[in-house]
Parts: sequence; structure tokens; C-alpha cells
Amino acid sequence: MGELWGGCGVLGGILLLAILISPIANAQQGTKWVTAWAASSQGPYPSGSVLALPDQSFAFPVSAEGANDQSFRMIVRPSVLAGKTRLRFSNAFGTKPIKLDGVFVGLQLSSAAIVPRTNVPVLFSGGKNIVIAPGRDVWSDPVILPFAGPKKVMDLLGRKLAVSFHILGSSGPMTWHAKALQTSYISLPHAGSHGDEYGEQAFPTSSTAWFFLSAVDMRMPNDTSLVVCLGDSITDGTNSTLNGDDRWPDILQRRFSERRPNGVAVVDAGIGSNQITRPEVYDVRAPVPGGPAALQRIDRDVAALSGVTTVVWFEGINDLAHTVPTNTILDGYRTGVVQLRKSIPRVRVVGATITPALGGKNSIGSEEIDKKRKVVNDAIRSGDIFDAWLDFEQAVIDPQSGTLKPEYIPNSTIGGPGDNVHPNRAGYMAIGGSIDLDAILPKARSTSRYPKEH
Repeated sequence: MGELWGGCGVLGGILLLAILISPIANAQQGTKWVTAWAASSQGPYPSGSVLALPDQSFAFPVSAEGANDQSFRMIVRPSVLAGKTRLRFSNAFGTKPIKLDGVFVGLQLSSAAIVPRTNVPVLFSGGKNIVIAPGRDVWSDPVILPFAGPKKVMDLLGRKLAVSFHILGSSGPMTWHAKALQTSYISLPHAGSHGDEYGEQAFPTSSTAWFFLSAVDMRMPNDTSLVVCLGDSITDGTNSTLNGDDRWPDILQRRFSERRPNGVAVVDAGIGSNQITRPEVYDVRAPVPGGPAALQRIDRDVAALSGVTTVVWFEGINDLAHTVPTNTILDGYRTGVVQLRKSIPRVRVVGATITPALGGKNSIGSEEIDKKRKVVNDAIRSGDIFDAWLDFEQAVIDPQSGTLKPEYIPNSTIGGPGDNVHPNRAGYMAIGGSIDLDAILPKARSTSRYPKEH
């Protein structure tokens, strides 16, 4: 060592030090896959709780036949962004193999149009097409996004991607997420493959649902965190603003982005009408609107995602409305927490109190249900079930009436008086703004980072 220092001088010493340190630095700057966007597959179209869904009969004249030689352009907003991505497609609730080709991903310009020179092809094991068996999901090969290089990423945060693909032949029952509250675009039947096109002319039909596409991963630095929000329609964003990205998980993600730009991904695993414990068995031949019970879908909708750090679980009002005993709900929480910890090493599971539904339609708005809701909330606040808890109830309740605060009730998406169950945009902002970020990610630090491309 002394000869090296003496022969090369200070410059040589610096070079040697750089050589010795570089393996450590590279290890610290390593990357991993992190899910940047996801939509929980909830059943075969048209089952599900829809909101603001346009007439789909022109795109799908016979729902049981599904798509037929037509192209989809699904619009999604990744919560973090990098120069390398991969896509997950689902045939979870299909009854026959589906064939995809002409798969592309680009930067949305507006409507169904794509920013010039950003649309890139997506391959599967090196090929341009893929067959997905019933009940299965598939990931694409990694895809380089040339428009999202390290120097460009921070300027593109919040921009939406357009994922296009073509269904060969008839798909049969289509796996979907009914309540996307995001406008996407579909060609007419027998229109052929148009995923490589930048214009919008091939996609005349709109939808506020996501079909087949179920997750988007980004290749992110190793210290990137992922928060998965598991829940029902209030997590799914009912009565928030269409295309506004105003669900409470969206607001949570933007708050994390202020603290750690491009450092914390937040994805939404909510399904309208979902329950914790029911149905005990989901039957694709007789689908229920809320999809499989949370305990049945944890593996696919949470554990199978990439890089999960924390799960925020906010659910239970639908179980109460379907006369599920409070003890069964609490046991469901405990079972789910055990399942999550077994599937995801070192995961943090955070519970959230159930927001008021007093005054809502049918039994969900009764005083009896409200009393049971308070019992469940008291158990959540006890700290015996979750690693931490969030008080969503206190964020939106009117202490005088016990209902949602009046300003949180009117529907933001379709207008009207609201339903006394689902908060509007203002209510979702109150929920998202009430969250203690340190309860979700205690070790999250403030940093500004550009993901390295590998």
C-alpha cells in the first residue's frame, strides 16, 4: 500500500480509494422492482360496483364473449417513475385462454393520444404475443422507457402512461376492475391491432374501468418504499372526482412525494363492495359485486406485488351491513395480519378506523350498524391487532350528528346529494391529510432522488 501511495502520489491514492469503495457504493445504489400502480382484479365483466361507467355495449355487444379482435388503451398513473418498467396482465376470472399481442407503453398526451416518440413495444419472453391461461397472471419482459431517463424523471412525476394491447379473437369473460374512475379507451370489435399508433382515431369508445392490466412495476433504488392500501369502495374512491386522482391513497402518495420525491410508491388495492370475510368462496359463474373477500385476495392483490413495505387496511363497513358479527370481523383482521406477515417479510400492517355511514341507505345507515362500527373501531384503537392505527373516523365525522360532516357528503363525480357513506373529494382530502406518515413508514427520510437506470 505504501508503494502505491508513494509512486502515484495523492491522485493515485484517490483512484485506489475509489476502486475500493465502488463495490460498496454500487451495492448501496442497487435497484429492485417496485409496483408503481395496481388495480385489483375483482371479477368478470360486467360484475362489480360501477360508477360513471359509459355504455359499453358498443365495445362489447355480448358481455360473455368479451373483447373480439380489438385494441385497448388503458390509462394509468404510476406513483413512482423510472426508466425501466414491466407490466402484469391478468386472466384471473377468465374461462378460456386469452391471446395478447401488439402491446405498447407510452406517455399519454391527452385523451387516447400518445406523446410522439414515447410509445415502445412490450415483449413476453422475447416474443410479441402471449397466451394467458384462465386463472393466471403474467409479467412482461422489462421495458426501457427512453423518455424517463434519470434527468427527466422528476419532471414527469404525476404524468400518466398509456398501455395499449390487442386481443386476438374472442377473449370470453374479461377480468376487470370496475371502478377505475379513470377514462381509458377501446377500439370497436374486429378493428384489429392499433397499439403502435400515436393517434386517437382507432379508439372511439371510452371506459371508466381497467381491463386485463393489473399492475405496473418500476425498477427503483433499493430504498424505495411501497405502501399498499387494502380496502373497499372508500379506498377505491367512490364519489371522488373522475380523472382527478383524488382517492385518499392518491392524496397520501402526494404527501409522501413532498417528503421523498419519487421515493415512496402508494398503490390502491380497493374494490367497491368488498368484504373482509365474505364470500367464503368466490364463484366466477355467480360473481358478487365486491369480488373475492379480502382474506382470499391478499395473495394476488398485496403479497404478489413487488417491494411491499407497508399495508394500510381500511375495511369492514360492508361486513357489518351484511350482518357479519363484530368478533368475526376482528378475527378476520387478525387472520389477514398473520397472512401478510407470513407472505411479506418485515411488512408493517396499519389498521384504519371505519368511517361513519349513519344515515346511509338500507341497513348500512342504521343506528345498530353504527354501534357495531364503534365496537370494531375501539378494538382497532386498542393497538392489539395492527402495528399501528389511523383514525379515519375522526377525520370526517360530525361530532354533533355522528354522520359524515355535511361538506363531505355531496357526490363529486356525478353530482347529487351523496349517500352519507362515501366521502367526496373534500372528505378524501381530510382522510389523506389526517394520516401520520411516520405511523406508516417510521424510518422514511426526506430525500430527493433520481433512480439510476440498470
